[in-house]
Amino acid sequence: MSNTLGTEAGVLAHEGPALRAVVFDLDGVLVDSFEVMRQAFTVAYAEVVGPGEPPFREYNRHLGRYFPDIMRIMGLPLEMEEPFVRESYRLAHQVQLFPGVVPLLRELRDRGLKLSVATGKSGPRARSLLDQLGVLPLFDHVIGSDEVARPKPAPDIVLRALDLMEAGTEEAMMIGDALTDLASARSAGVTAVAALWGETAEEEMLAAKPDVVLRAPAELLGLCPPVLTH
Repeated sequence: MSNTLGTEAGVLAHEGPALRAVVFDLDGVLVDSFEVMRQAFTVAYAEVVGPGEPPFREYNRHLGRYFPDIMRIMGLPLEMEEPFVRESYRLAHQVQLFPGVVPLLRELRDRGLKLSVATGKSGPRARSLLDQLGVLPLFDHVIGSDEVARPKPAPDIVLRALDLMEAGTEEAMMIGDALTDLASARSAGVTAVAALWGETAEEEMLAAKPDVVLRAPAELLGLCPPVLTH
């Protein structure tokens, strides 16, 4: 973003319209779902492909993308989606919110910001998980990759969130833990924020030169002053 200077949260300088909308990725940003994804991927691989070591490390490199797109990139059968989704639902009770996420979301709401989720998951699965975790009402919109024409790294899902929140690109930021999130944010024209409190590949994320780097959820509050009402 041309209107953003600095990378670490404490040195962000923002010119132009005030920030009033935040778009979050889900996995690795709001929720710690890494182990559940590993288990679901392992079962799906065994059921559809057969014996052998499931290439989860490679799968993990593509997180942020829609599951069918990852299968195409990796040359794996699309039939893996059904058992992967089934196991993800079955194991959803193991997924936890990252520490500090709930107070962060509540404070952002209190400050008048609009909040949305733009995830590589399907919309129904994302909304089900957030509802189970008790935070779905804190978001204005939750959008899945199956609900836009082109999932990340295309800008469609971020632009859809902005449209629903009635926010301009200069008024918003996208927070993600994967290169696909940064690419989606940049192509949409919003501030690209790297969240480094999960199991993300930090060196790769920093090499991509995000506009802002956050190392804990609470650091976001320094970038989001209360929205002025007229």
